[in-house]
Amino acid sequence: MRKLFARFVVAGSVALTASCASFGPRILTPEDYPVHGIDVSRWQGDIDWRQVAHSGVAFAWIKATEGGDHVDPMFMTNWIAAAEAGVPRGAYHFWYMCRTGQEQLDWFIQNVPRDPNALPPVLDMEWVGESKTCRRQPKRDEILREMQVFLDGAERWYGKRPVIYTSVDFHRDRLVDAFTGHHFWLRSVAGHPSTRYGDRRWTFWQYTAKGRVPGIQGDVDRNAFVGSQTDWRMFLQGRY
Repeated sequence: MRKLFARFVVAGSVALTASCASFGPRILTPEDYPVHGIDVSRWQGDIDWRQVAHSGVAFAWIKATEGGDHVDPMFMTNWIAAAEAGVPRGAYHFWYMCRTGQEQLDWFIQNVPRDPNALPPVLDMEWVGESKTCRRQPKRDEILREMQVFLDGAERWYGKRPVIYTSVDFHRDRLVDAFTGHHFWLRSVAGHPSTRYGDRRWTFWQYTAKGRVPGIQGDVDRNAFVGSQTDWRMFLQGRY
């Protein structure tokens, strides 16, 4: 586990550039990574998962829950259909600042099946400035404590260490140097994560919200995995 994670660290933080004989190093782009996937929610509408699978999408994370009382209405449909089409998929939970970690963990477990073939669960940590129901912005210590409750409980229940998704501002405000033993999935649509997150170790990069994929009408988030095809197979086997 440590050995492979170390390889991801190098690919995600140290080896951030590719050499060019004449012009020196350059920042990597999404095209430099061979493994790409998507994340979806109700906003993608009805998805033809067989077309998605045939398009070369290697993985999908599907919105499952939010807070302690909301389930994405398309979650179970997408969860079943993605698996039937052969797309490796996992579920993600959108954090709500006015619920405890235990409440949110309980809600996630209540609504997301325990499938040994699924990708690790994801905890989505972002500020939601336009929220009308919860305007709290807890201090770092509280955020980290409540996240730890969710992360530890989800790992015990599903048998896989959760991935943490975050945005530039939330990471800057609350997560710098935290949870170094977890794989991070970073939103960075303005450039490579190295230009926005410093030396944060990362495994997945959400590089656009305006991707297009056969089988999905309209825009969809696109994501790159940091490693090679061999690394990806090892990730799927839980060897991380």
